[in-house]
Amino acid sequence: MNETRQRPATDFVRSASGNTGLRRIASVVAVVFGLATIVAGSRVLAGADPGYVVFRPLLIYNTVMGGAYLAAGLGMWRSLRWGRHAAAIIFVLNLLVFSAIVLFYITGSAVAIDSVWAMALRTAVWLALFLGLVWTGRR
Repeated sequence: MNETRQRPATDFVRSASGNTGLRRIASVVAVVFGLATIVAGSRVLAGADPGYVVFRPLLIYNTVMGGAYLAAGLGMWRSLRWGRHAAAIIFVLNLLVFSAIVLFYITGSAVAIDSVWAMALRTAVWLALFLGLVWTGRR
């Protein structure tokens, strides 16, 4: 007699390297965020007016990091460990740049508050991705 075991609903997202479903969701978020960052940055670099003062070094950094976000997202898809390391590195880099941007803004440099908020969002997203991947690996 062929007996089939009833699997819990969460089994479909599990693998030896952690919760695959949640890791893949994080991967998709990273890739979409990377694509959006590249598109937005490229448009402004090509001359589109974002409606606020553009701090060019930050614009270039963010556009380049869009590529890193894509690479990290693709890496997350394949490896929890690799994805966790990539997310940590991106979070730390963004935190450093965010800190510098806040300092520039406070001292009256040509940094728009929109840039500060955008960098805060990027930093928060990568912190959330990193923490999610850490949590996923411990389940």
